[in-house]
Amino acid sequence: MNSAFARCYGLAARTNTLCGALRAGQAMRFHVGLLKECRTMNTGIDRRRFISTAAAGTVIALKPSLVFGTQANSKITLGLIGCGGRGNWIADLFQETGKYQFVACADYFEDRAKASGSRLQVDAQRCYSGLSGYRRLLEQDLDAVVIETPPYFHPEQSMAAVDAGKHVFVAKPIAVDVPGCKTIAAAGRKATQRKLVFLVDFQTRANEFYQEAVRRVHAGDMGPLVLGEAHYPWEGGGRGGPPANNEECLRNWYYVLEISGDFIVEQSIHALDVATWIVDGDPVRAVGAGGRKLRPANSIYDHFAVNYWFPDDVLLSFTSIQSIPGVRDQITCRFFGAEGVIETDYFSGVIIRGRKSYKGGQFDYLYTTGTQANIETFYQSITAGQYANETVPASVRSNLTAIMGREAAYRGTEVTWQDLLQSEVRLTPDLTGLKS
Repeated sequence: MNSAFARCYGLAARTNTLCGALRAGQAMRFHVGLLKECRTMNTGIDRRRFISTAAAGTVIALKPSLVFGTQANSKITLGLIGCGGRGNWIADLFQETGKYQFVACADYFEDRAKASGSRLQVDAQRCYSGLSGYRRLLEQDLDAVVIETPPYFHPEQSMAAVDAGKHVFVAKPIAVDVPGCKTIAAAGRKATQRKLVFLVDFQTRANEFYQEAVRRVHAGDMGPLVLGEAHYPWEGGGRGGPPANNEECLRNWYYVLEISGDFIVEQSIHALDVATWIVDGDPVRAVGAGGRKLRPANSIYDHFAVNYWFPDDVLLSFTSIQSIPGVRDQITCRFFGAEGVIETDYFSGVIIRGRKSYKGGQFDYLYTTGTQANIETFYQSITAGQYANETVPASVRSNLTAIMGREAAYRGTEVTWQDLLQSEVRLTPDLTGLKS
């Protein structure tokens, strides 16, 4: 503990003792004055860490709303990075909780940043655009950021947010290449060291039925795993290709390999994340195939078929296809064990059948409810000071698994996990001519 922090800690403990003898209004003013004094010491203590520090002296503990005078000031202040469709959608979910307040937003496109800012009642002076707009946002006084930009930008923006002392809520996938995954892993570790929350928004991992079913698999209820299947047929996805204009590539980024990572990474990762969660291991090797029969030659693939081998020769067969009219959308994962089978579907439910069955449960709208659960977990982790950031290594694993499948299909040869981790190949889009 450095001397400045020790001094602040002592003051906090003394304040709690004195506040026991003060009226509520006096106590509030005393705490606020003390916080200002601590800030002048260059301790790096923000208001939430200060409150928890003060509470450590524990004679009394005041709610943030009492300490700072109004309920609004007790909200976690947010910056939205990425003001597209999902960015605006998820911002509404944050707002609906009443626990967050957006105070800044950033997007490459000025019209998007301003439109989101207006809708979220953000000061127009705190709506930033251009490739470096997110950096100006990170310079602002706010607690956390919600990153909803295209996947290529996630590693750089997430690390910059942690370096700026902000909590991070980031969409999947976390990266489009191996170096990007390593950056996210490092950012998660750094966040834990700096007592920051870093959460990756996978909806299935936030669902109680998925959680309990996987817990039972790991406890041995199904016996040793033998074989698995994961599938993601989707009617959507379109049949387009990337436009020639670099700026328009940012608007239609899904079809740009370097920005989306191809759909096995951007979309199918949902199925592969559940598979790696159930197996609880890294794939050893993979072989695969895929291609374009529906999309133009300069676009991403429209179908993949990959076989993965996990430790103990557990085989996973994965297939995914897009843009087929009439197909029933599914995100499924099924594993057979020596004593039973687990079946999961993102759109319907989870169940285990066998010697130790689990009836699981059915659900609708996991896309929304899972995100809402993660938003609540993010809030609880910040306010309770929980910095384990367990979603990060799990997300790095499934992201690397998706990249492994992509590379196996692209190359038409076997790819091993060991070789994959040694890759320094970066997918870099052409950003020439874009405004900084």
